[in-house]
Amino acid sequence: MNKEKTLAVAAAKAGMTEKTARKYRDLEQLPNQLAPQHTWRTRKDPFEDDWPWVQAQIEINPGLEAKTLFEALQRDYPGRYQDGQLRTLQRRVKIWRATEGPAREVFFPQVHKPGVLCESDFTHMNDLGVMVEGIPFDHMIYHFVLTYSNWETGTICFSESFGSLSEGLQNALWQLGGVPKQHRTDRLSAAVNKPSHPEEFTQHYQALQNYYGFEGCKIQARCPNENGDVEQSHHRFKRALDQALMLRGSRNFDTADDYKIFLQQLFDQLNAGRTKRFNEELPLLKSLPQKRLDDKRVYKVRVGRSSTINVLNNTYSVHSRLIKENIEVRVGAEHLEIWYAQKQVDRMPRLHGDGKHRINYRHVIDWLVRKPGAFENYRYKSSMFPTSNFRVAYDQLAKQHSIRQASKEYLRILHLAATESETHVNRILLLFCHNDQPISHETVKEQLTSAQRLPSATEVTVDAIDLRDYDVLLERVI
Repeated sequence: MNKEKTLAVAAAKAGMTEKTARKYRDLEQLPNQLAPQHTWRTRKDPFEDDWPWVQAQIEINPGLEAKTLFEALQRDYPGRYQDGQLRTLQRRVKIWRATEGPAREVFFPQVHKPGVLCESDFTHMNDLGVMVEGIPFDHMIYHFVLTYSNWETGTICFSESFGSLSEGLQNALWQLGGVPKQHRTDRLSAAVNKPSHPEEFTQHYQALQNYYGFEGCKIQARCPNENGDVEQSHHRFKRALDQALMLRGSRNFDTADDYKIFLQQLFDQLNAGRTKRFNEELPLLKSLPQKRLDDKRVYKVRVGRSSTINVLNNTYSVHSRLIKENIEVRVGAEHLEIWYAQKQVDRMPRLHGDGKHRINYRHVIDWLVRKPGAFENYRYKSSMFPTSNFRVAYDQLAKQHSIRQASKEYLRILHLAATESETHVNRILLLFCHNDQPISHETVKEQLTSAQRLPSATEVTVDAIDLRDYDVLLERVI
């Protein structure tokens, strides 16, 4: 109307009649301001008669779903309600809860201060399909996060034990280079006592707090949102790791150490964009102690006549030289250290759970080869096959000879693997099985001794260079 000379032209350009335009002009209101609010129903409420019962149910049990109530009405009144009316009841229950129902829990955003709070938690990683040497690598990550800068790191572990907590937390603090004022965890039993216990935290966790000088905090029961920073970091980290594995083109790693290096590179990449806030935190962190806390549990055990020990309800083999000796076993998060006469004599991966065993054939082969008759019914016979090729070789020997003779031949082959080279013996057995060649201790030993020695990595041979060859090349160019 401000641009056109007449009302008729303005109305035509606005897409309405002159009479309608005159109405809006005289009322001085826009069309959307004149539209009445839709507060009436267009059809009868099908749940009007049964709504008092529905309302009573959701007042008593706020967790009840509309679908559960709808199915109950269908059972009580067959034929009255059709499946297509479920959405109507869901909408009405939703409106009642928003207008008349109980108040919902409110989450209050917190202001994070630099250098004050860090959070940690364990997260399972099996759903990412990581493999080591082609075998699924079932593991967890102890995840550590600074709430102000979101700087994060992690440690591979296999259980939510105190050993895993201590190792992961100490790894994080020493990588961080300082200690925040507070450390918050969920209510895992490795750190937090049961509500009935007079002490809030376990003795081991209190010792860790005192040594590093941080204040321990825990979330309330069934309130994981209180550990929200690390919980959300779980999601972001797993998504980033999944993408990195896709970009890598393979989820299989040659060794667990290769996977650890890959994880550390990913953490470095994620932390690269947080340097500004991280640099604000660093000066406010407490200083680290002079060295890490050695929190290994120590057990005094006696080696049995079977050359085994029992530690935390699991069985491990040690060298037969230690039979009848009292040894010291230092149990860490993932490894056991065997000490004798103030000297570490062995180190082996720790078993998690109960009733398992880890037997190293090298510990007992010296005497087993002298007592081949004990092999057939040996309790830990399955541990005497380092690879599948050794198992296939034993089965082939059992077909060619009696059980006693087959055991004798196989144990002598296994003794070669222990004293010479397991890798070379395994390769020879693979060749014999592939070519259907008869297997015996003598043939394996002959093949092992006749094999040519591989050159050392430092043995480099460089042929002498004849400079006249370059003259020939130049002549061709000319």
